[in-house]
Amino acid sequence: MGFKPGGINPALVTPFTKDGVKVDDAAFRRLIRHCIDNLGITGLVPAGTTGEFTSLTIEEHKRVVKLAIEEAAGKVPVIAGAGASNTKTTIELVESAQKSGADACLVVTPYYMRPTLRGLYEHYRLVNEVGLPIILYNIPQCTGLDMPWQIVEDLADLDNIVGLKDSSGQLKLILAVLEKVGSKINVLVGHDEVVFPALASGCSGAILASAQLIGDIWVEMLQKVQAKKYAEAIALQLKVQKLTRLIVGSGAVGTKAGLNMIGVPVGKPRLPLTFGGVLTYENREEIRIELEKLGKIERKPVKIEVEPKEPLEARFGVIGFTPEHIKDFSIKVGEGLAGTGAEVAHIDLMIGRKDGPVGYAFAQAKTAPKERMEPLLAILEPNLMVKPETLLVPTVANRSMHQASLFGGPAQTGCAKAVMDSVEEGLIPKSAVDQLLIVATVFVHPTAVDRKRILINNYKAMRHALRRAIEGRPSINELLSDKEYAKHPFKWEP
Repeated sequence: MGFKPGGINPALVTPFTKDGVKVDDAAFRRLIRHCIDNLGITGLVPAGTTGEFTSLTIEEHKRVVKLAIEEAAGKVPVIAGAGASNTKTTIELVESAQKSGADACLVVTPYYMRPTLRGLYEHYRLVNEVGLPIILYNIPQCTGLDMPWQIVEDLADLDNIVGLKDSSGQLKLILAVLEKVGSKINVLVGHDEVVFPALASGCSGAILASAQLIGDIWVEMLQKVQAKKYAEAIALQLKVQKLTRLIVGSGAVGTKAGLNMIGVPVGKPRLPLTFGGVLTYENREEIRIELEKLGKIERKPVKIEVEPKEPLEARFGVIGFTPEHIKDFSIKVGEGLAGTGAEVAHIDLMIGRKDGPVGYAFAQAKTAPKERMEPLLAILEPNLMVKPETLLVPTVANRSMHQASLFGGPAQTGCAKAVMDSVEEGLIPKSAVDQLLIVATVFVHPTAVDRKRILINNYKAMRHALRRAIEGRPSINELLSDKEYAKHPFKWEP
C-alpha cells in the first residue's frame, strides 16, 4: 500500500545557537524527544514553514532532516520538508531526504515566482519521479500561489503523490479534494484554527505548528473524531482556539516563544523574523496565559512579602523570569499595551502597601485632580468596588462627553475585571487585598469608538501590567534578551 500520511505531526521549529549562526543540534534533539515522549505524536515534519526553511542554507536544510530521522530512530515516521522556489533545488532536497531515510517529503508550491498551472504541474511531476512519497503543500498566504483542486486531482494520478497538506484555512479546498480524490490520496489539515471541522470532514490527520506545544490535545481530538464523539472534540477545539489563533498569526516566532516558556528551549528565530515584530510583546504574554490555562506551564507557589513579618503565597505560571520570592511591596510598577489603532490601550500602574508611596499617590490623585483628568475608582457594578482598591487616572484629558464615557465605561470595566481576575487566579494573594492599593494611568484615544474593543484591550493591558509589576519585569535578563528588537510600540505607526 505504501506510505499513507495521517495522525498528528508537529511542524518542528529549527533551534539556532544563541548567536543565530548555527543550528543547535542538541536543542533540536531535545525538541523531538519532547514531542515523541511527552505528547504522543504520530509523526515529525522538520524543515517546513515553522522550521524557517527559507532561512536555512541547503546544507543546513539537509542536516536538519537527517537529525530528525536519527533522533526519531524509527519510532515515528519523518516527513521531510523539501520546499524551494525552484524545481532543481526541490529535487535535490527530496533526493537528500530519500538518502537519509525519510518516509516522505512535504513539498510546498514554488513561491515568489508564481508559476502558471502548467508550470506547477510540471514541477510536481518531476519531483514525483524521484520515487519518494510526496505530500503536496498548499499555503497561499506564504507562497502567493493557490493550488486549485483541479491540479490536485491531476497530480493524484501520479504514482508517488500520497497526500495534500492544506494550510489555507479554507475548508472548501479540503472538501473538494476529498470529494474528487479522497480514495487516492490522504488530506491533512495544516491550519490550527480549523482542525476539528477538517478532521470531521474526512482528513486523515494534521501537520501543525502548535502540535509541538499541545500535540497531546490534538491526538485526543483525533481519537474523539474517529469515535464520532463530536461534541467532545468541538469542546477541545474551542479550548485551544485562542492559542491556535496566536500561533497561526505568529508562526515560528510564537511557537518558539511558547516552547521556551514550557521548558523546551529552542532560542530565537532568524532574521527577518523577530520577537516584538510578527509576535508582539502583548501576544507573547497572551501565549503564556493560554499555556497556563492548558496546564502546559505549571502554576507554582511564589512567596510575596507584602509585610516582612508575614510572607503570603501567590500562584504563577513559573517560567524563566519568574522570581521565587517577591520582596519589598512598598511600590511596584508595571506597564501594559494591548490592541492597535484608535482602540489601543496603554496602562502604567503602581501597586503597593497603603502605608507606602502608593498610598500617598492614591490620596493625592483623589484630593487634587487635574481638570478634565479626574480619577475614577475601578468598579464593576455600582456597589461592587474591586479590591485591591484601584484608582484610574486618564492619560489624556477628557474633552468631550463621548471621551469621558469611554473612560468611565468600557475602559473602567476592563481594568476592574482584570484586577478581580488577578485576585481570583492567585496572582495577587486574597489575604493581601486590604493592604494594597493600585494607581493606574489609562489611555483612551479621543477618536476611539468601538466600546467592546476598548474594554477587551484595557482588560489585557491591565492584566499584563499587574503581572509585570508583581514579577518585577522586565528583568535585566529580559531587557538584554530583547534589546536588539526593542522599539517604541508606535514607531512605525501612522
